[in-house]
This record gives sequence, C-alpha cells and structure tokens, in this order.
Amino acid sequence: MVSAVRGSWLAGLLLAGLAAAGLGATNPSPAEYERFAATHLVDEIDRQLCEGDALPPMVRLALPNCSELVQAQNEALGSLVTRQTRRWNLGLLSVYRSDLGGQQVLIWQLPRFQTTVIGVAGQFLVLQAMLDDVEP
Repeated sequence: MVSAVRGSWLAGLLLAGLAAAGLGATNPSPAEYERFAATHLVDEIDRQLCEGDALPPMVRLALPNCSELVQAQNEALGSLVTRQTRRWNLGLLSVYRSDLGGQQVLIWQLPRFQTTVIGVAGQFLVLQAMLDDVEP
C-alpha cells in the first residue's frame, strides 16, 4: 500500500516536472514579443488615429490612406516597443513591462502607454494596459 502511494506521488511529481519543462520550452522569446506588441500597437494606433476623430479634418483629407501608413510602420513600432520594454524571464513564463510615449512630436505630446504582458506556453496574455491622454 505504501509503495503504491509513493509510486503515485512520484508519478505526479514526474508529470508536474514534465509540464514545467514543457512550459519552459514554450516560453515565448523577445522576438516573438516584439511581433506581438507591434501588431497590437499598430492596431491600437490605427483605431485611435485613423478610425476616430483624432486627426483634424484637413489632415484626414491629406492622408486618405491613414490606415495603410500606420500598418506600414509595424516593424519600426515593434523595434520601438522592444527598446522600451523590460523582460523578466522566470523560466516557465516571461513578464514584459513596456512604457511608451510622453515624447513631444511637433506641437503634440504623445500619450503615455504602459502595458504588462505575460508570455507563457507560446501565447501572450495582456494583464494591464493603460493609456494616459496628454493635453496638447
């Protein structure tokens, strides 16, 4: 009886170890995070800038292809996010903390965007995302 319990306990421990090794092996890389972040940032900029009323009417007339221009910046925005991100690799998962914005561009100050993302099992989960609007 004792050996059966010990065997079950050992099998459970072995299974947990294999699961942990599997999670560690599928912990997404910084390059994967860069692609994930770029896609989500581009989509958010497109939604905020091109679909809304953020651009003055004269600028919208001058940029009829706003969405295409924003989407074309995917690689550059991914690189920007990577430079503004700290990663904590915990083996089984990674925690990414990005802090973007606040810079002055022409006469506008970019809004500050902060996000915390967990990468685990080949996936990303956004835990927190905050956009702080900045007055011009």
